[in-house]
Amino acid sequence: MLSLSSPSQCLPSILFFKPWKTSMANSQNSRLKFVVNSASSDVGSSSSSDFTSLRQVHMPTFGLSSNEDAHKPPHKWQRVLLKVSGEALAGDNAQNIDPKVTMSIAREVASVTRLGIEVAIVVGGGNIFRGSTWAGCSGLDRSSADYIGMMATVMNAIFLQATMESIGIPTRVQTAFRMSEVAEPYIRRRAIRHLEKGRVVIFAAGTGNPFFTTDTAAALRCAEINAEVVLKATNVDGVYDKDPRQNLDAQLLDTLSYQDVTSKELSVMDMTAITLCQENNIPVVVFNLNKEGNISKAIQGERVGTIIGGHRNSATAKII
Repeated sequence: MLSLSSPSQCLPSILFFKPWKTSMANSQNSRLKFVVNSASSDVGSSSSSDFTSLRQVHMPTFGLSSNEDAHKPPHKWQRVLLKVSGEALAGDNAQNIDPKVTMSIAREVASVTRLGIEVAIVVGGGNIFRGSTWAGCSGLDRSSADYIGMMATVMNAIFLQATMESIGIPTRVQTAFRMSEVAEPYIRRRAIRHLEKGRVVIFAAGTGNPFFTTDTAAALRCAEINAEVVLKATNVDGVYDKDPRQNLDAQLLDTLSYQDVTSKELSVMDMTAITLCQENNIPVVVFNLNKEGNISKAIQGERVGTIIGGHRNSATAKII
């Protein structure tokens, strides 16, 4: 057995161990070199700095934001769900879908996605077919009528997707029931991944079940993908205390609570949707789709329309 009287006398201050070449290593440079410090006092700070440099080069960092992320401007919301009704897509009702309306939506969504805001969209189908209206006609039961309405939302979603991609917005359509030839099936984790990659995700076919509206689908998808707000785009400026079409003295309401909507039976969203938003603390912003710039303002949290389940200050909306 070899005995060492002094480590500094018998061992060098730095030992180099060279492992055998593997079958894939064909050159001298492919060998790995390990540096081991001894107990000798003559080992300076250069050895530790070598280790530091190696760690910095080869060890990836996880969960740390880059300098670019630090300089991004803060936004009200980082992930939003935009609910577009079928009637809004019809525009002046001259045809089922107005290309000018879809292009306006696409451009405003593009302007906010470039800021890093993640946008998901739920589309209605009332401009083509509304199940609750047609149920009972010619023996059509409510379930069958609702399924037809769900397919109408897919038609709107594909049209909106084509419009967005024509101006360079990467878009995915996901349907609640399988239509593999035209769209992806709805998978929650895949939808979130699309959003994280900067793609706009359009949810179609409602919840996939009859007797549920697309408003309920919007509240449900918002909760599932962890979006921070539901933005309901309609043909009116917001929520009024009376029907503005029948009462000239109707006043636009700035803020509402969930209880106000349910107790006063305001026709903003159906009770299932508003209850789902209340249980998950999801604010709802109702605004006019037809006014230019409203979509980007609503997505960025600026003062527009009526906010339900939140509070506003004098400048911008602030949810509490």
